Amino acid sequence: MTDYRLDVLANLANEIANRRGAPPDQSYTAKLLSQGVSRCAKKLGEEAVETALAAVEGDRKFIVSESADLLYHLLVLLEATGVNLAEVMAELSRRQGVSGIAEKASRPKD
Repeated sequence: MTDYRLDVLANLANEIANRRGAPPDQSYTAKLLSQGVSRCAKKLGEEAVETALAAVEGDRKFIVSESADLLYHLLVLLEATGVNLAEVMAELSRRQGVSGIAEKASRPKD
C-alpha cells in the first residue's frame, strides 16, 4: 500500500494556522485569510476548476501540481471557517467502508 504521507497535510494545516497572524504583505496565506471566507472559497473554486481541466487534458504533471494547489486552498478555507482538518479526517474515517450510495442515502433530507 502506498504511503500517502497524510502528516504532510496536517503539517501544512498547522503552518496555515500559524500564518494567520502574519502581515498580509509578507505571507500569501495571511493575505488570503485577511480577505475573508468568500475570497478563500473563490480561490478554492478556481483551483478545483483548474484541477478538473488538468484531468480532462490528461497532463499528469499538471494534475499533480493543480491538486497540490487545490489541497492547499482547501486547508486555507478550513482555517478561514474554523474547521479543523482533524474534523474532516474523522468524517472520512466514519465513512470508510460504507458505500457512497448508502452514505448519501443516510444523510438527513432538508
